[in-house]
Amino acid sequence: MSSENFDVSRRNMIVSQIRPWQVVDERVLDLLARLPREDYVPKQYRNLAFTDMNIPLGHGEVMMAPKLEARLAQELEINPTDKILEIGTGSGFMTALLAALGRHVISVEIRPEFTAAAATRLAHHGVRNITLETGDGARGWDRQKPYDVILLTGSTPILPDTFQQSLAIGGRLIAIVGKAPSMEVKRIRRLGEHSFEEKSLFETVIPPLQNALEPARFVF
Repeated sequence: MSSENFDVSRRNMIVSQIRPWQVVDERVLDLLARLPREDYVPKQYRNLAFTDMNIPLGHGEVMMAPKLEARLAQELEINPTDKILEIGTGSGFMTALLAALGRHVISVEIRPEFTAAAATRLAHHGVRNITLETGDGARGWDRQKPYDVILLTGSTPILPDTFQQSLAIGGRLIAIVGKAPSMEVKRIRRLGEHSFEEKSLFETVIPPLQNALEPARFVF
């Protein structure tokens, strides 16, 4: 597909997928119109970069559908001064989107090959305000806390308390909680030292983070 065709597909994606999914934040829409999503997609799926689907990355992980990426970015209410934690770097596209909205992104990925590939893509496109870490962040990553924004890009059956405890006052956390076929996108806002506000946004289904916290199993 040529660059002109990619541009047409990008515009169609915004009109037919993004806007109908209640994404109205002009900053997010403008970024989606400019960021080269096709460059973050595995080569064999490049022609599918703007389709309404999760794109396989390997090892059971996916690049989220465009409308889900856009909606999550909007619901995080990111400010230009925000320090952001992303759990699951994946292809690096969501990292680029978050970095364009906030001050700095710390992105944690358990698979070294994903970290390396994302680093190459992000550097190629001049994304500098990021720190890429290789490690297991499925149950928390408090090394650089507090964070103004936290996003888990894979689902988790149970949301570990350590994430909300890593938020700054006023910080927002979004996680996709539950197991297929019923997962809930939750936004948690830290109101004070010991007070939090939780809101259920919508339902979706994506693969779990590796080593995500599972419910305790009872043995009789």
